[in-house]
Amino acid sequence: MAKTIAPEEMERQKGYIARLKALTSRFLQEHGRMMAAHTETYGCQQNENDTERLRGMLSEAGFTFCEKAEDADLVLYNTCAVRGNAEQKVFGRLGILKHIKESRPDMTIAVCGCMVQQEHIAEKIQSVHKQVDLVFGTHALYRFPELLYETLTKKGRVVDTNDSDGEIAEGIPILRDDDSKAWVSIMYGCNNFCTYCIVPYVRGRERSRKPEDILEEIKGLVASGVSEICLLGQNVNSYGKDLEEDIDFSDLVRMVNSICGVKRIRFMTSHPKDFSEKLIDTIAECEKVCPQLHLPVQAGSDDVLKAMNRGYTKEGYLKKLDMVKKRIPNIALSTDIIVGFPTETNEDFEETLDVIRRAEYDSIFSFIYSPRKGTPAAKLKPVLTEEEIHKNFNRLLEVQNEISLRKNKAYEGSVQEVLVDGISKNNENMLSGRTASSKIVNFPGPGELKGKYVKVKITAAKTWSLDGELI
Repeated sequence: MAKTIAPEEMERQKGYIARLKALTSRFLQEHGRMMAAHTETYGCQQNENDTERLRGMLSEAGFTFCEKAEDADLVLYNTCAVRGNAEQKVFGRLGILKHIKESRPDMTIAVCGCMVQQEHIAEKIQSVHKQVDLVFGTHALYRFPELLYETLTKKGRVVDTNDSDGEIAEGIPILRDDDSKAWVSIMYGCNNFCTYCIVPYVRGRERSRKPEDILEEIKGLVASGVSEICLLGQNVNSYGKDLEEDIDFSDLVRMVNSICGVKRIRFMTSHPKDFSEKLIDTIAECEKVCPQLHLPVQAGSDDVLKAMNRGYTKEGYLKKLDMVKKRIPNIALSTDIIVGFPTETNEDFEETLDVIRRAEYDSIFSFIYSPRKGTPAAKLKPVLTEEEIHKNFNRLLEVQNEISLRKNKAYEGSVQEVLVDGISKNNENMLSGRTASSKIVNFPGPGELKGKYVKVKITAAKTWSLDGELI
């Protein structure tokens, strides 16, 4: 069973928040403004959720937040280790901050998250990026107040990237950007050890939160006005395996479904090998669970799936999708696909295209394989050339784009309930929101509709979104 951080330790961290608040209050008196923090997040929804906790601690410590790093007294990067381009972006940002800090030596720079949990990355930051003042890994997140206080008062570099079997910290303050929907972590870590994935090494082993703690958090969110809940975990289907009580993910979903005030329930991510018929029935029977399923296939070839250590076959995966479609006919499907895994041949890739055509996903998240130091796959030499891999990647997008557009066209003329996220990122004259099936809908309307559920008639379909009008 996962160890929970002792209440006494969490109280100790609250004491450091109080000490930080004394520092920020003194700063306000001396400078006539609040101490400003700038945060940036790279990677998955779990990282986003972690940043909400970091911002929550900063807010309670008296920090305000700013949009630009150059305006900040504290710059905090929460990093991702899953793909190489995320690491490159962080190092690029650190290079820019080096020049800014030369003219603003009092600026504090912190780097945390999955990327720095890797020993070679932490060492690189310490040896090359002298401008970084604070470095801490995923297991030290709850100690952020203490680590930041030491950094600000000792004026020296503080590093905490110690490994851990994994502990759960309850009661960390959270500052969310959205008032109507929220991510709720139900578990941390992963036990699957896919050969390409660094997550088990930087996030630790699977550990589930107690159901009463999860339900208490959700009830508090509902009381504050949140109506859409997304349950988070590296593999939510493994929830409860490490708990003393007899409970699994399906049981937890039904508990959340019974909470008054919850309108929509989503979850991610599901691992296909653990995706059960019981969970399919739960999705179908719980009226608040959105008709949406993200089920990462990663590849279509049995040989590649075996080399990836995924634990299922192509036909086994497709059989589960068929069960889902029969039980939940209006389900919207999405997946993750890696192109160019080292052992993948062109014949293997054709199997992936076959999966896409047969599954008919509404959308996919596709990536070219990125070797991660420390994983078994990183030692393998690729079969295909970079040119072949990019050609296959483009073919994959062409096939999926045709399917996505066709699936979206089926929405034309229908009326959809949309939860409004706010102003569209691509058109400031339009609002944007999502249907229960997670389709993005853009439509004209007043900004005060943010956070509201509205009825929208779909007037046109695009590959990745829908256009509509309020009714």
